[in-house]
Amino acid sequence: MQTSNILVGAGARPAQPLIRTIRVGDLRDALAKGVDDFYAMPTHAMFLCIIYPIVGFALARLTFGYSVLPLLYPLMSGFALVGPIAALGLYEMSRRREAGLETSAANALDVLESSSVGAICALAGLLFVIFMIWVAVANAIYTANFGYAPPVSVTAFLHEVVTTRAGWTLIIVGNGVGLLFALVVLSISVVSFPLLLDRDVGAAVAVLTSIRVVTHNPVTMMAWGLIVAVLLVLGSLPLFFGLTVVMPILGHATWHLYREVVEPQGAPPPTFPSKQETHRSAADFPAVLFPWAK
Repeated sequence: MQTSNILVGAGARPAQPLIRTIRVGDLRDALAKGVDDFYAMPTHAMFLCIIYPIVGFALARLTFGYSVLPLLYPLMSGFALVGPIAALGLYEMSRRREAGLETSAANALDVLESSSVGAICALAGLLFVIFMIWVAVANAIYTANFGYAPPVSVTAFLHEVVTTRAGWTLIIVGNGVGLLFALVVLSISVVSFPLLLDRDVGAAVAVLTSIRVVTHNPVTMMAWGLIVAVLLVLGSLPLFFGLTVVMPILGHATWHLYREVVEPQGAPPPTFPSKQETHRSAADFPAVLFPWAK
């Protein structure tokens, strides 16, 4: 029964949310609302804590050897494949703000208390598997063109990629295959995580709904995918600093895109444990400095 709930939700029968037709103008509206959410609930510090340890690890690894160099681009581009997982807390914050609930960065963790968390974890696991497959495929493409020997240096690696036939084969084939992976992830996740936060429909129904959204609005969804890709590239250029703004805005905007394109009536909302407010006195110091602590 628990497995059934994870796949198709808590309703008596699988829900089939209605899909709307949207235009490019609706994408602009979603982005504008995402920017508004970001200004109202700035979360760039959260992404500083996530992004810069990754960047530091990559730079440290390069300091001790260049074997990881061929995988840097696949890893960076593959970040978009698991981006919907990183944005889960942002969806929840936008959901709460839209509902008029008190919202702070601490509420990003409320996702873990949703009755849909099993379905969310199942879908997140699927995206991680796709990400690992992409990295393995990208490594295989590099090995097929350059062999197993690691690059001698960053300069030599870039020179071989840009000036040799093997390098251009790597660029064309690698980006083509990466585009296919991106289309698959876009199709199965563009609205699935927001839907799971908003309605207890199960992972299978959420993925199917996301695919229906893409097939019902192919041009608009491809435009959305292009917008996401361009913004992620722009945010990555200044040493990834821009991602601390780009990622929150895209996360909040995705919630509003979901609102634009999906009518989720017909499925029960997920349940959250009720939280009782407790008043602390001055004698509780320093616990009062940490309101999330019990």
